[in-house]
Amino acid sequence: MHIPDLTVDEAYRDRDPRMIALVDSGGARSLLTVPMLKERQLVGAIALYRRELRPFAANQIELVTNFAAQAVIAIENTRLLNELRQRTDDLSEALEQQTATSEVLRVISSSPGELEPVFETMLANATRLCEATYGTFWLSEGDGFRAVALHGPVAADYREQLNVALLRPGPETPLGRAARDRQPAQAADLRESHAYRDGDPLAVLGVNVMGIRTLVAVPMLKENAMIGAIAIYRKEVRPFSQKQIELLNNFAKQAVIAIENTRLLNELRQRTDDLSEALEQQTATSEVLSAISSSPGELEPVFETMLANATRICEARFGNLLLYDGAAFRVAAMHAAPAAWATQRGTVIRPDPRSTLGRVARTKEVVHTHDLRTTEPYLEGNSAVRSLGDLAGARTLVTVPLLKENDLIGVIGIYRQEVLPFTDKQIELVKNFAAQAVIAIENTRLLNELRESLQQQTATADVLKVISRSTFDLQGVLNTLVESAVRLCEADIGRISRPNEEGFFHTQADFGFSRELKEELERTPLKAGRESVTGRALLEGTTVQILDAQTDPDYKLTEAQKLGGYRTMIGAPLLREGTPIGVFGLARYSVRPFSDKQMELLTTFADQAVIAIENTRLLNELRESLQQQTATADVLKVISRSTFDLRSVLQTLVESAARLCEADKATITRQKGEAFFPAEAHGFSPEFLEYVRTIPMVPERGTIMGRALLEGRIVHVPDVTADPEYTWAEAQKLGGFRTALGVPMLRDGVAIGVLALARSEVRPFTDKQIELVTTFADQAAIAIENVRLFDEIQEKNRQLQQASEHKSQFVSSMSHELRTPLNAIIGLTEMMVKNAARFGTEKAQEPLQRVNRAGTHLHLVISGVPSLWVRKLGAIEVEHEKPKGR
Repeated sequence: MHIPDLTVDEAYRDRDPRMIALVDSGGARSLLTVPMLKERQLVGAIALYRRELRPFAANQIELVTNFAAQAVIAIENTRLLNELRQRTDDLSEALEQQTATSEVLRVISSSPGELEPVFETMLANATRLCEATYGTFWLSEGDGFRAVALHGPVAADYREQLNVALLRPGPETPLGRAARDRQPAQAADLRESHAYRDGDPLAVLGVNVMGIRTLVAVPMLKENAMIGAIAIYRKEVRPFSQKQIELLNNFAKQAVIAIENTRLLNELRQRTDDLSEALEQQTATSEVLSAISSSPGELEPVFETMLANATRICEARFGNLLLYDGAAFRVAAMHAAPAAWATQRGTVIRPDPRSTLGRVARTKEVVHTHDLRTTEPYLEGNSAVRSLGDLAGARTLVTVPLLKENDLIGVIGIYRQEVLPFTDKQIELVKNFAAQAVIAIENTRLLNELRESLQQQTATADVLKVISRSTFDLQGVLNTLVESAVRLCEADIGRISRPNEEGFFHTQADFGFSRELKEELERTPLKAGRESVTGRALLEGTTVQILDAQTDPDYKLTEAQKLGGYRTMIGAPLLREGTPIGVFGLARYSVRPFSDKQMELLTTFADQAVIAIENTRLLNELRESLQQQTATADVLKVISRSTFDLRSVLQTLVESAARLCEADKATITRQKGEAFFPAEAHGFSPEFLEYVRTIPMVPERGTIMGRALLEGRIVHVPDVTADPEYTWAEAQKLGGFRTALGVPMLRDGVAIGVLALARSEVRPFTDKQIELVTTFADQAAIAIENVRLFDEIQEKNRQLQQASEHKSQFVSSMSHELRTPLNAIIGLTEMMVKNAARFGTEKAQEPLQRVNRAGTHLHLVISGVPSLWVRKLGAIEVEHEKPKGR
């Protein structure tokens, strides 16, 4: 709209208040207003005014019109960039969850039968991904729950109570509700809950001891049966989001899978397939973006790449991409199309409303046709549908719309020549390709933004490849990260600093540093403070920037700045659960501030460095755990194969303990009589063994073994030469050891020996190594106890055999001595009964018959005693025969 003179304009003459204000108060005379249009839709305007009466020239109006068009493009570019960023964030979140799942599955596969490391890994990932402070794994026991794994800075009192007690949560606690309803239960503020106010022990313990405010409990269900729960906690009132609860629910399902051993392998394979598919999809996305960046203004190569990846990943036979102008479709690209049908390229198609294309044009939704030859347009002979079915041989197809602000601009179709429907995941993947196609079709002036995004994604992919290929090569991963960050953030030098044992930060990986600068920084220990960019990042816990290190009043590393020649600096902390474990720093030789986008990118690289460091730590722990499990298995094999060869078992234990705990020497001391003597040893010289062979160990504080026997607990002396209570100097000189560890072998709380390890240099044992030695000591005690029990059983068997022989002799003698007189009584009474008239015993006949019957019965009983004893011993059953009278 061009008004050469506002004072003669109708609005001014009609005294329009806005026009009056513009002319009289603003002094405007000539006005030019140019609309900003996007597809004929008004999105804004540019207005220019002159205080003098001087109309705008045609070329000036055209120039402003160009500016308005550029403004529309800039607005559209910003919208598309935001969409691209959101999609990248979604992919990053999905990748992080897949990485966590992968870690859990690795632990499951490497720890068969051991649930604790699986639970620990799940809790670590769940608390990290859900931004929680603590986590607990509960397993059901009857009507209660027992905590089997804890994660986070759990107070000792709380940990002890949870580990020991079988808890029965109240019905209003989140755990009780999850058990009752078989659904996730959340307490937004535990302190304000009914359970806490009613004095539920679990709620009171959580709030008063642990400071828990927000918590969520997710049930672990197997066929709707409650087998446990996962709970995570926050110390502030901040409810968990639905997505976080769903993620925790996924961990609960994984825990159920881990408990179900028979389904472990299939689940592991499925997870591996998912990760491979995700990587394949990311590679395909990278290829598409590469085609976009290398073909500015040329859409066909981009479409070809999309179709090639879509058909390959989704296992389709061929594919095509059609553009839509609001009335008809035009084939813009094909991939692997059958030759007879490929002539359709460029053809304009006005689809039947009932056909696949017609339905997509009408609904703007995905259309999945299971069998083309059963559709009405094909059966009725529609030429385009018939051509697709007969010439191309298409049977199953899926057509996905290309939508720009809900306007249809085209479709992507993939086809199979057999009736085999596509999966939901494959359809979702084609939808992603469709979204990418929309981006590719957008204005070519997005190229600079697109190239920058592509560089970042490529660098991220490179880093992730290095992480995946160099699982244990942390240095290689960090070097790649520093080099990529320097290049993408347009810096000149960069480094990653990590803390040493004293807590000072030193360079672990760098790029572009001179030898002199490296040496100067190595001589300069850094901690949290204002004097360096590393110190400031540690102090503030966020990304910081120094505009000019040469003039910054708080910057104190002047010598390093002179040697390095850097001016503008930036530092991002490497945070693991809020704790800094390093700093990622970049610098430029000129005073040129880093942009917000570059600072955000450096933060992303810092996060990737944390992931790499954490992965390496976890994998090293996993490898160490596997070595320990293997050694334990070896010992158990020896115990099972050499049950009564105690010496072999103890020797294996000693050697395994020394090897896995990086000890130079080891020995087992056993009880013989009232004293203890060395039994088996490893790494000691013959002179030392000869010296200690006959020296009894007694409970006292002068030796490591004696101290362990005296206290009945682990004794760890970092340096025996500096220990005031250690008095066995002669043994120390002969053995040449400095650091010593003694673990008592306990039976019913009583020490029956000591497993001792030693190192030739002063190097204390770690907590894990001490725990492992404790396990070996327990195994040694079991082996000794097994042999003792076997010896006792052997002695009992010998005594029983001897008693059995004496009993047999007694039974045989007793039977013979009793049957002789009984035979005489039975014979005499029979004779007196039969010859009663001759003997004059007619009146005594009835008593004589009773005596005869009683004697006969007693004879049968006594005769059966030897047979019964023989049967008890497993002999052949003896038949009984009634004795004959005489």
